[in-house]
Amino acid sequence: MGQVIPFPFLPKLSEDLHRAGKRIVLTNGHFDLLHIGHVRYLQAARSLGDVLIVAVNDDVSTRRRKGRARPLVPEAERAELLAALACVDYVTIFPGETAEEVVRLVRPHVYVKGGDYGTTEEDAASGKQPLPEAPVVRALGGEVVLIPSVPERSTSALVRRILAAYGCEPEAGAGTSGETG
Repeated sequence: MGQVIPFPFLPKLSEDLHRAGKRIVLTNGHFDLLHIGHVRYLQAARSLGDVLIVAVNDDVSTRRRKGRARPLVPEAERAELLAALACVDYVTIFPGETAEEVVRLVRPHVYVKGGDYGTTEEDAASGKQPLPEAPVVRALGGEVVLIPSVPERSTSALVRRILAAYGCEPEAGAGTSGETG
């Protein structure tokens, strides 16, 4: 079982893990309504190193990015749920729109994101979201790994199924556009 750590503790944690020679894997996301897609993604991420650190978007940035109806689960509860997974070693809640600062603080050997992101111009041309953290990871000597998303296993797909089951329509801007978080 993992541990939730305050964001300001990341530099010390990173220093300790690097000193111990651990291969650090970092990922981040909203992780609103934990589902099988999240679990498979996190298990795959954990297999890439010795320690998995998960940075969770705070409620403010989640609302800004996903719409006023999100998050459905508060940040502290999302962090606690993730820390309860056997594949997760550490969880922190971070402010901001991107995880670039988290990457700078952790200096991961491997940075993992879902397959809905891209790191090349070809990826962008095919409609994948650009990954702003990739240049920072590479500048620090790390590797970027994209893990394919599990089809129709996203928070947004889950919200759509719940609403349909109750005969409801999603609100405009309710964060049901098909993202994986």
